[in-house]
Amino acid sequence: MRDGSILTANIKPAKTEEDEYKLGLWVKDAATGVGTMSFYEPNSKSFAALGHGITDSDTDKLIDIDFGEIVSSRIISITKSENGKAGEIKGAIGGQGSIGEVSKNTEFGIYGEVNNLSLLGLNQANKVKVALRNEIEKGEAKMLCTLQDGVTKSYKINIEEIYYDNDFNNKSMLVEILDEELLNKTGGIVRGLSGSPIIQNGKFIRSNNKCPCKPS
Repeated sequence: MRDGSILTANIKPAKTEEDEYKLGLWVKDAATGVGTMSFYEPNSKSFAALGHGITDSDTDKLIDIDFGEIVSSRIISITKSENGKAGEIKGAIGGQGSIGEVSKNTEFGIYGEVNNLSLLGLNQANKVKVALRNEIEKGEAKMLCTLQDGVTKSYKINIEEIYYDNDFNNKSMLVEILDEELLNKTGGIVRGLSGSPIIQNGKFIRSNNKCPCKPS
C-alpha cells in the first residue's frame, strides 16, 4: 500500500555472506493490548475503544491495520502512577471468544462492529445520549472505569479546559481527577484507562485518553 494504492512488484532476495537470502522488508506481526471500550451504538452495532490510536513502538506512527478483533479480558493487577512515571492496568485475554471486529485505527481510537453482544454484559438501563460539542462545560463530570473484573464504577473528575477547535487529534480536554478512591487505586490516569467514558449532565461527552491529566 503506497499513497492509497496497492502496488505489486517482484523482489529478488539478496544473498548474504552467511549464505542466507534476505529481503529488504520490515514485517510486523500481530499486536495485542488491554484497553477500554468507550461506547457501543445499538442501531449500527458499532463500537469505539481506547480514545487514541495504536501506534508502532519503533516509529511512533499509527499502525495501518488489515483486520483485528476485540475480546474479553480480565484484570490481573494495577500499578499506580507516580510523579514522572505512568502506571498501568495489567490484564490477560479471556477465553470467551471474539466480541467484535476492528476495522479502523485512527488518531481518535479504534472502531469496528460488535458481533457477539452477549459477551459485553450491557445493561440497557444505562443508555445515554451523546452530547453536542457546545454542550460540554468546564466543571464537574464523572468517568466510568473498570478496575475490577465485571465491576464498572463512576469516579468524580473536573474538566479544567476544553479545546473546542481541536479536530486533528484526541487532545480535546484537560481533566483533573478528584475522586479519592480512584487516586488511591491508580494514582491518576494509567495505561489501560484510555477510552474510559466521560459523562456530564447525563450525556456521553467523550472518552478519556492520554491527554495531559493531573491528580489533585
